[in-house]
Amino acid sequence: MARVIRPLRRCLQFSSSSSHKALMSQAHRLNPIPFPPENPCVLFKTLRHYISEMRRSAFEGSILRLLRNEIRYELERHPPDQPVTKFGAFTIDERPGEQWIRLEREYGENENIKIEVTMFDHARTPPGEDVLLHITIIVNITKRDSSEVLEIMCSAWPNDLEIDRLLTRRGEKMPAQPYAGPEFKELDDDLQNSLYDYLEARGVDDQLAVFLHKYMKNKDKTEFIRWMETVKAFIEVN
Repeated sequence: MARVIRPLRRCLQFSSSSSHKALMSQAHRLNPIPFPPENPCVLFKTLRHYISEMRRSAFEGSILRLLRNEIRYELERHPPDQPVTKFGAFTIDERPGEQWIRLEREYGENENIKIEVTMFDHARTPPGEDVLLHITIIVNITKRDSSEVLEIMCSAWPNDLEIDRLLTRRGEKMPAQPYAGPEFKELDDDLQNSLYDYLEARGVDDQLAVFLHKYMKNKDKTEFIRWMETVKAFIEVN
C-alpha cells in the first residue's frame, strides 16, 4: 500500500508548484477536464497528452522547415522550365504527377501515332564513359480503316534511339501472352534499316531521343518540387 501512496503524494506535492499550474493550464486548454482532477491518474494522462502534442508539433515543424528550405533551394538554383506542348508535328501531354508522358500526331491521311514515354527508368555505364540514362518509348501506329495496331518498343539514350522489339495486335486490348516476335537485332540487317527509316519518316528518330532526355530532366525536377509541395500541404492541415 505504501508503494502506491508515496507516488501519489509526490504527484500531489508537484501539483502545488506554480510551474506545474502553468503547465496544467496549457494542458487544460488542449484537453479540458475538471480541475483540479480528483484522480491523480487523470493528471498523468493529461500531462502525457500535452507533452505528446508538443513533440508532434515540434516534429512536424521540423519537417515543414526542411521541406520549405528544399523547395526554395530547388526553385532558386535551377527553376524548372515551363513544359513545352509541341515537338515537331507531335503534341505533348505532360501528364502532371505521373511518371510518363504521351505524344501524338497524325501522319499522312489515315495514320495516327501515339507514343508513351517513361521518365528515366534505368541506366548503363560504358567503360570509361559517363552514366547513360535510359527512357522507354512505346510507339503505337494505327490506321483509320483498320483495327490492327503496330506496336514498336524502343530505347531512347541521350543521343540516339534504338528499336528493341515490334509486334502487332488487334485493337486496344493486349492479348494475355502476345507473340512478340524475335529480338529486333536478330532480324536481317536490311530489314532493321528499313524499320528505322519507317520510324524516322514519322518523326521517331535520334532527334526525338535528344529532346525527350531534355524534357524528362525538366519533368523530373518539376515532379520533385510538386511532390514536396504535396507533402508539405498534407502536413500543414490540422
